Amino acid sequence: MSAVLVAHVPAAAAGRRLDQTLAELFPDYSRARLSGWIRTGRVRVDGGDCSPSQRLHGGERIALEPELEQAVPAAPEAIALELLHVDDDLLVLNKPAGLVVHPGAGVSSGTLQNALLHFDASLGTLPRAGIVHRLDKDTSGLMLVARSLRAHTALTQMIAARAVQRQYLALVRGEVIAGGTVDAPLGRHPVDRLRQAVRDDGRPARTHYRVRERLRGHTLLHCTLESGRTHQIRVHMAHSGHPLIGDPLYGGGLRLPPAATPQLIAALRAFQRQALHAERLAFVHPFSAAALEFSAPLPADFIALLDVLRRESVISRV
Repeated sequence: MSAVLVAHVPAAAAGRRLDQTLAELFPDYSRARLSGWIRTGRVRVDGGDCSPSQRLHGGERIALEPELEQAVPAAPEAIALELLHVDDDLLVLNKPAGLVVHPGAGVSSGTLQNALLHFDASLGTLPRAGIVHRLDKDTSGLMLVARSLRAHTALTQMIAARAVQRQYLALVRGEVIAGGTVDAPLGRHPVDRLRQAVRDDGRPARTHYRVRERLRGHTLLHCTLESGRTHQIRVHMAHSGHPLIGDPLYGGGLRLPPAATPQLIAALRAFQRQALHAERLAFVHPFSAAALEFSAPLPADFIALLDVLRRESVISRV
C-alpha cells in the first residue's frame, strides 16, 4: 500500500479548485495525474469524497495516496553523495551537474534516487526516496530530502507555502542593467514535449532576479523563486531576452560578443550545460525549529568560465 501524504489547504487557496491547489501542494505530480487520483478515490478532503473542480474554503485536510507502484523502480547504487546535513528526518546535499534526480523514461539507473536508496534503504518507503523538489540533470547545487513520512509531508507543505528559501546563480547572455521580476505562467510546450513555455493557460510562476556581477556581454544573476515550476529559471530568463549560457533547450545556440578572444570562444563552446547553480538553501527545521542555512560553492567548470569572462571584462575596459 502507498504511503498517505497529508497536507492542509492554506487560507490563500480559498475559492480555488481542488486540482489546482493539489498541484501546488504536491508539486512532484502533474495536475492531470492528481485529477485522475481524485476521480479514483485516492484523494480525500476532510475524510470525504471530492471532485477535481471542487472549490475550497481554506483549512481543509487533504489526504493523498499516490499510485507509487506505477513509478519506475529504482535499485540501490553506490553513488557518492556530498552530504551537508543529516538528521533523523531530513538531509541536505550538494548535487553535481550531470546527475539525474530520479529514474524516468530512458533512465533506470545512475540517479540521485538510486544513490539515496544505497545511503538509507528505509527511504524506499517514501515517495521518490524522500525527494521533495528537483534540480535538472545539468543544474548543480543544494537539494533537500526527507527521511521520514512526517518530514516528507512537512517539507512538501513548506515548499508549497514558500517557507523554503532557494537562491540560484545564473550566468546569462547579455548585460542586464538592473534586477527585476519575470511574472509569466508556465506550461508544457505545445509541440516539443521536452520543453516548457510561457502560456496564458499555464501555472502561475514568478522569478525574481538581481545583478551579482556584470561581465563583458554576460551577467551573473541571483535568482529566487516564488514557485518551483519545471525549468522555471531557464524559461523565464530566455523569455526576458537573457537566456542561460549553455542551455541546450532555451539558449538559442552559441552567440559570441563582438571581438571575442580565442580563449573566450573556446570557453563558451566547451560549456555544454545550462549555467545554473542552486547556491543557497534556508529553512526552519519542521520539528526542532532550528533555523538552518546552507551554501554550496560553484563547481569547477562554472568557475573556469567565470574566470575567462572576468579576464575578458578587464581587457575590454583597458
